[in-house]
Amino acid sequence: MNCEQARTQFVDYWRGTLEDSAGEFRTHLGSCERCRAEAEELKDLWGTLGTLPEEDSSMGMRVRFYDALRTWRQQEAQRRQPLWWLRHPAFQAACAVLILAVGIGTGYLVRGRDSTEVSQLRGEVYNMRQLVALSLLQQQSASDRLRGVNFAYHVEQSDPQVLGALLTTVNHDPSVNVRLAAVDALRNFSDSPVGRKGVVQALAKQDSPLVQIAILDQIVELHEKSAVPDIQFLLSVQTLNPDVRQRAQWALKQLQ
Repeated sequence: MNCEQARTQFVDYWRGTLEDSAGEFRTHLGSCERCRAEAEELKDLWGTLGTLPEEDSSMGMRVRFYDALRTWRQQEAQRRQPLWWLRHPAFQAACAVLILAVGIGTGYLVRGRDSTEVSQLRGEVYNMRQLVALSLLQQQSASDRLRGVNFAYHVEQSDPQVLGALLTTVNHDPSVNVRLAAVDALRNFSDSPVGRKGVVQALAKQDSPLVQIAILDQIVELHEKSAVPDIQFLLSVQTLNPDVRQRAQWALKQLQ
């Protein structure tokens, strides 16, 4: 196992789920000081990500942060040749945490000049939860996708990428539990017309009574009258679950 192959195992190493390649991976870490240090450093970052405080950042610090981030990405693109695993969700999650490391490192570099700016930079690092959320929502494991939904609670309500990912999860995720969690997370986007419309449109795409009831409850909570035709269509389905039918009739009365 070489260094590039070892980096694709970092996420499983953090989660403690290495199986077939565990021995080979640990052997490589034992012989490669650089990979071992990088794996341990990123493991610590992964574990402490949720403890970073949220702080407002100035426009000047935002610009400097993204300039540094853009430079780092350009250097990485020049150094590495594109390989098949660049689009792998696990690799994307690893990249997200690497970006966190860059943000934190940049913060330490400027700490001697202005401690206030360091605090603001930590706020920018916190906002990188968006990248982690998007990466986790693409994982094969339902538990990882649930973690991605939890990260989505901490992004800005105006974030269109996370909103789109949550709506896709509600409409297409094979796990009922993940879909239920995504429906609940969409409450944070209740001020968005796109989010409200997406919740209404998701009603007709569901086959789980639990998810249908959760969406109906949210429609009533939002008092989204535009959902009346969709609820009426749902009630026209002859095979509709009795509990869902009762909830839909109640929702229709609340909106009319």
